[in-house]
Amino acid sequence: MSLLLIKFVPKNRMREAQVSFLFKQIITWLFGLLVVEKGLISYPHRSFFKKANKSSFTFEYFVYPGLCSLFNLYYPVKKNKVYKFWYCTFYAAIITVFESIAIKYTKLIRYKKWTWYWSFITMWFTFYISRRYQKWFFKQTL
Repeated sequence: MSLLLIKFVPKNRMREAQVSFLFKQIITWLFGLLVVEKGLISYPHRSFFKKANKSSFTFEYFVYPGLCSLFNLYYPVKKNKVYKFWYCTFYAAIITVFESIAIKYTKLIRYKKWTWYWSFITMWFTFYISRRYQKWFFKQTL
């Protein structure tokens, strides 16, 4: 994720990327803790902050916000609403596919009372919210 951000975040748009990154961290902190504390998802093998927090620090606080920064930087502002809908859907789908692979082939994530479509819906919704926030924060007609 670090390399992707270094390569694809232009220096003149660094502020936009930071706002998007930090806003997504707020959202994922709320949703991530809620889902984990309610016992819907567990992360049996965690590398960071094993006793401080039950959520996945790497994904919730770095990878996902980083992807959101790229999502907002390359958002198709001048395209029609259908294209924008599919753009958001594409990002949510890619993350959901990788999460499904991680569930099937690793012990990093375990669904308890959760399914892939809940992940997809919450990711789509948080991408949408982050875009709305970005639009409001920078007072743009996005």
